[in-house]
Amino acid sequence: MLKKQLSVDELRYGMYVSELDRPWTDTPFVFQGFLLRTPTQLEALRRYCKHVFVDVERGVEPDDRRLAGEGPIPGAHEQVRGSTGYPELAGVESEFGRARDVYADSIALVEDIIRSAHTGEVLDARRVREAVARITETIVRNPDALMLVSKLREKGPLTLTRALDVSIYMVVFGRFLQLPRDDLELLGMVGLLQDVGKVRLPSTLLEKKGRLTPEETALARRHVEYSVDMLRDTPGMPPRLIELVPLHHERHDGSGYPRGLKWPEIGLYGSLAGIVDTFDALTTMRPYAEQMSPSNALGLLYKERGSNFHPALVEQFIQCIGIFPVGSVVELNTGEVGIVIAQNLVRRLKPRVMVVLDADGRPMRPHKILDLVKEPKASADEAYHIRRTLEHSKVQLDPREFFL
Repeated sequence: MLKKQLSVDELRYGMYVSELDRPWTDTPFVFQGFLLRTPTQLEALRRYCKHVFVDVERGVEPDDRRLAGEGPIPGAHEQVRGSTGYPELAGVESEFGRARDVYADSIALVEDIIRSAHTGEVLDARRVREAVARITETIVRNPDALMLVSKLREKGPLTLTRALDVSIYMVVFGRFLQLPRDDLELLGMVGLLQDVGKVRLPSTLLEKKGRLTPEETALARRHVEYSVDMLRDTPGMPPRLIELVPLHHERHDGSGYPRGLKWPEIGLYGSLAGIVDTFDALTTMRPYAEQMSPSNALGLLYKERGSNFHPALVEQFIQCIGIFPVGSVVELNTGEVGIVIAQNLVRRLKPRVMVVLDADGRPMRPHKILDLVKEPKASADEAYHIRRTLEHSKVQLDPREFFL
């Protein structure tokens, strides 16, 4: 690697920033090394650094003429943030009980939605609105509590839990983007209902392991059409919902379906839905694909920004989710095992962690909570830090035990 030191004022788009003049953990950057493409990145560098090191061998991609001075990635400079402030009104500990009740009630609603869809009954729009309003309320109060409940719950049928988890992600991401409150509820409804048409697909298709045939792929894609038909036949659904539901499989460059739309035809909320749906799918156990870790899924989204996904939205989503997403099982440098219970939006490698197993793998009672940004001491010479992430199966937890 051939490195060159530059002041921040000397940087230009297309340079690869490989090192900073301070630890990466003292900055909001998720990845240690990145291609400078957006004003947001440059603004953050100016705020935190005086000089950086660039890798001149990776600074220009010969096959990407946009990086050689012929224009930015489409959408990279788009304004995607709103102006609605959402101060945290409750800590994760105090909000957890409320979020647990909301999750349980919402799962019951999704079960009823699927049952109604199977039997051809009209969906209950009033109940859907009320449920999403409750989801939004707890997320507005604290964005981590419901996310934590979702990750700790034993997962049920794929269609059931995916719908609710996508809805939660949509509202959490919308809150992070400071979108209007009414739009948070709209996004929550989109996440909950955008795949409801899958109940009309054969179960053998949904449960098939391995690659689908072209004929099976064409049939699977019809779930978008089925979802729109079902929602159009449901009195009381917001008109914008029906417009947004078919957009989550469209792609930034026009390679998606069902209509092959591209940016800006997809719109901000359609682009947002595509990112959230893809991330949740990649990190969920599915019969036809391996489950990815959150970090690998975020890496894939980052790689495909500007082609499949809106680049500025991808970078905002990575900031929202973080390197260690809420609910991640992590091993500390002491050998103890914990659960990430809250993000630190400034220092991404230092979330709040609830320690649930000691170094010998024995359950800890009571649980110990560590705020890693405060650098609590693991020993006289070393502060606590996260050594690695673990599979969720490494820890069997009952959400009812938390914060009691």
